[in-house]
Amino acid sequence: MTRLSDLEYLRLNKWKRFWYRFALFFISIPHFFVSLFKKIGLFFKKVGLGIGHYFRDLVMTFIHGSWKTKVSYFIMGFGSIARKQVLRGILFFLMEAVFILFMILVGGKYLGKLGSLGTLGRTEVYDPVRDVMVYQYHDDSFKILLHSILTIFFIIAFLFTWNLNIKQNRLNDQIQKEKRKIATDKDDLRSVVDENFHRTLLTLPTLGITIFTILPIVFMILIAFTSYDANHDGYVNLFHWVGWDNFNQLFTWSNGSASFSATFGEILVWTLIWAFFATFTNYFLGMLVAMLINRKGIKLKKVWRTVLVLSIAIPQFISLLFVSKMFSENGIINGFLQNVFHTRLPFWTDPTWAKFTVIFINIWIGIPYLMLITTGILMNVPQDLYESAKIDGANAWQQYTRITLPYMLFVTGPYLLTSFTANMNNFNVIYLLTGGGPSSNALYGSAGKTDLLITWLYSLTVNDSSYNLASVIGIMVFAVVAIISLIVYNVIPSTKNEEDFS
Repeated sequence: MTRLSDLEYLRLNKWKRFWYRFALFFISIPHFFVSLFKKIGLFFKKVGLGIGHYFRDLVMTFIHGSWKTKVSYFIMGFGSIARKQVLRGILFFLMEAVFILFMILVGGKYLGKLGSLGTLGRTEVYDPVRDVMVYQYHDDSFKILLHSILTIFFIIAFLFTWNLNIKQNRLNDQIQKEKRKIATDKDDLRSVVDENFHRTLLTLPTLGITIFTILPIVFMILIAFTSYDANHDGYVNLFHWVGWDNFNQLFTWSNGSASFSATFGEILVWTLIWAFFATFTNYFLGMLVAMLINRKGIKLKKVWRTVLVLSIAIPQFISLLFVSKMFSENGIINGFLQNVFHTRLPFWTDPTWAKFTVIFINIWIGIPYLMLITTGILMNVPQDLYESAKIDGANAWQQYTRITLPYMLFVTGPYLLTSFTANMNNFNVIYLLTGGGPSSNALYGSAGKTDLLITWLYSLTVNDSSYNLASVIGIMVFAVVAIISLIVYNVIPSTKNEEDFS
């Protein structure tokens, strides 16, 4: 397929333009992967060269550095203390002392068992004093894995600090050669609260993100390569490394009853369908409501906005549980249908009805948010564009498709992406309305017909204690969301033509 010139492209109608861009997208996929592999190769080449330069600098610093610098390679902070930078030197020395103590008392013991995750779990021995058999607990796979990860993180932090210690000594050697003044403790304290104050403020947040975000993510990824489940809790019965077995179970397709791979495929398809409709029905209907309220001649605009906002002022925990009861077999809705039409509808018992109902209820929840967002954006659309369109004879639909919608998509493109991602992980709506039901014996791991990947993951951990398979699902959720986000982010106009609506 040959690329069209700008003039040839402009001569195409909107449908031909769409299919042209659609074809170009698929044609560009091989080029994208080739370019990606080249970038990966260049990245590893750059990393390799960087590592080589780093070790060369370490060796050269040790060879040409002063005796104080040489000692600092083994006793952190010595060079700083010898140069009267006492505060800095004490911090370096304490880091090394704490690290050595930690490795001797805790880290080394657990890190040595990381390869096996323990060899001896619970045993039963005879207690001659009480004349009974008692349990003795030895290794704990969970603690071994967790403490090993903490140890690895601590080793990385120590190496970073050790490298910083060497850099400081190298810098001080250079300063002394140039006969300049070395920073004192007062200068260090002043730097902490002045020019480097931003680093001081970021220290605690960075530490918190590392401990409470990065570490749990690494732990979850590693759990996916173990046999950690209800039968191997790591305390009574140890769990062990199983390599790619859990992933093989996911990607080995089986048509049998309650197949893990088949269940994952079905739930993934429903998750994508749910995310699509939950995102775009709210988006377009919320925009429509905002346009209707903002029309000239509509009275009591503040009242209508207030009524809609009240529906999101009530916590979802209360409103969704109440709505769930309304649509139940003996709820208000079915009671009304029974009295008037002498029939009941299987809102929560039939899979198709349940999926349609949760999408419909999500519209009721999501429209007020989108109404508020789009109201502010619509007020910023230049009115002279509409006036010019009316002069040219454009009707309301043409004004919407040529002016309003392009402007809205340009401004809210990133929001649509984040909304789609959030809906893929929308735990509240599904769990509070249906609990993932209706249940099915054909699905694996207590999965229901309306379960999303995130609610299925919850069931695997809470109900089935299949932590290893739940970790696999968590990794796959991340992979799916990341791929969709990268593709969409690179095609939306908001990130490419920022000047179009400036």
